[in-house]
Amino acid sequence: MMENRRNFVMKIAAGMAATGFMSVSGKANASEPLLKNIFVHHVFFWLKEPGNSEARTQFEKGLQALITVPQIRSSHIGAPVESPREVVDDSFTYSYMAFFESKEDQVIYQTHPIHLKFIEDCQHLWEKVIVYDAMD
Repeated sequence: MMENRRNFVMKIAAGMAATGFMSVSGKANASEPLLKNIFVHHVFFWLKEPGNSEARTQFEKGLQALITVPQIRSSHIGAPVESPREVVDDSFTYSYMAFFESKEDQVIYQTHPIHLKFIEDCQHLWEKVIVYDAMD
């Protein structure tokens, strides 16, 4: 489990470095946040039929199309990691995270035709969605 988390963190860090969100100096400074002025859009989906492979495939294709919205600077699509820890919510089916350079870019994303098509094509597949947006 720790190896999966480490791989996830390394992939996010590599993606952010590639998009210019953080430097690759190899030197960490605890007083300086790694991400600054980045809009983070984190969405959790609970599918109606999480065991239905056709529904999952359709949903995954929708997510793959969604991350092509030009305003997205980096993204991550994942599934829950089972955990016995009470503080970990592993009840969702998919996690989707998109990083934007500004709140304005995220507003554009919300009405982008690709985003609207994703909702139109996939909303019948989910029973619950929770969104967490954050920015420093």
